[in-house]
Parts: sequence; C-alpha cells; structure tokens
Amino acid sequence: MPPKGAATRARLVDEAMRQVTVRGLAAVSLQDVAGASGVSKSAVLKHFQSKESLQIELVDAMIDRFKVAVWDPAEPLEPGRERLDRIIQGELDWIDGEDRPGGCPLMAAAAELDDQPGPLRDALKASQIRWARVLKREFRTIHPDRDEAALDTLVFQFKGLVLAYSHSRRLLDDETARNQAMAAYRMLVA
Repeated sequence: MPPKGAATRARLVDEAMRQVTVRGLAAVSLQDVAGASGVSKSAVLKHFQSKESLQIELVDAMIDRFKVAVWDPAEPLEPGRERLDRIIQGELDWIDGEDRPGGCPLMAAAAELDDQPGPLRDALKASQIRWARVLKREFRTIHPDRDEAALDTLVFQFKGLVLAYSHSRRLLDDETARNQAMAAYRMLVA
C-alpha cells in the first residue's frame, strides 16, 4: 500500500479505536469512522471491505498496541519483580489511555465479546491467554517454589487488581485508585 494509503488506513484504525473504547465494537459503523475521519464511507470501504474486516484489524491493533505500551518497555528488564513493576505501571497507564477517551480498548472488547463466539472473541481470548502465561512466568521467577495453582492465583489476582483499577479510576473517578492499585500490587508481590 502506498504511504498515503497506509497513513489513511492507520488514521481510520485510530479513529475506530477511539470510538470503540467509548461505544463498543458493535456500535461503531463504517459511516461513523468515515465521518469522524473526514473521509467518505466508500474510502473506508476501500481500506476495509466490511465492518467485520475493520473489527478484525482493530482487535489485532489493540493487541499490538498493548504489547508496545506494556510489554516492550518491560521485556529488556530483569525477569521477575523488575519486569512486573514495569508491567503494572504500563497496565495502569494503558487503562488511563490519554490517547483514547474510553480507556483500555481490550477491556471494552472483552466485555462486549465474552459471550459472542467468533473470530473476534477467539483472537482476543488467545491474546489474553498468552498474556496470562507471560505474567505467570514472571511470578514463577519471584516464587520458584510455588505450584502451578498458586501461580495461577497470583495471575488471577494481578488481573483482578488491574480490572479494579479500571473500574475505580474510569467509572468512579476515584483519584486515589492508582495509589490503591499500587498498594495492592505491592502486597501481591511481597
């Protein structure tokens, strides 16, 4: 795709992601994305042959951007506590989503797709399973003596902490949410 076409496609994905974080995947139409991006619906269709095609690319983009924002800064660090410290900061920053009005697009998609079978749910589920394995590996580095069930529980608690932060920060406008999340995290890794 020529550079201008690639730039337009990226702009359309960005706009779709902004809308999805607030309205959900199903509610965002090609016309909505076109109007907010200043292009025609046919221009959107030129890049994405259908709403489903846009949604698939959008879920892939969410996963990629999460990786860039959260995992890539943590990966070069020492495995275990140092990485987990960076991961929790990255996850909380990702939820705050300065570039997205509705916060974490993955959480928005998960809430919408959890009971909707199909390729979107499958892609999102696979990414979340991979992420849980990464977290488990990092917890195993800190607690090499723990069995699989105990490590799974730590991952579950970590994910719960992140979800609780999102709820408190985004829905309840709780200014103390980050401090509470970090205190809970420190207790989790102690």
